[in-house]
Amino acid sequence: MLQPNATYLTARELAERIKYKPNVINNMLKDSVLLEGIHYVRPFGRRKVLYLWEAVERTMLEGGAQSAALTAMAQ
Repeated sequence: MLQPNATYLTARELAERIKYKPNVINNMLKDSVLLEGIHYVRPFGRRKVLYLWEAVERTMLEGGAQSAALTAMAQ
């Protein structure tokens, strides 16, 4: 589902923002951490993948908050 105000990025553009290599994004993060329909879309049902920056950023920030909470609870 395309979002009209979303920032769509290729793997290379996303890699520049989050300081990962495009291959890591496509081979390790995609479909494990980054999920189709939430973090990326395939426009027109094709092979091309476009990542939604806002969703990726939200997941990165929430993941950091969850890690901090778990660390605090463990102590």
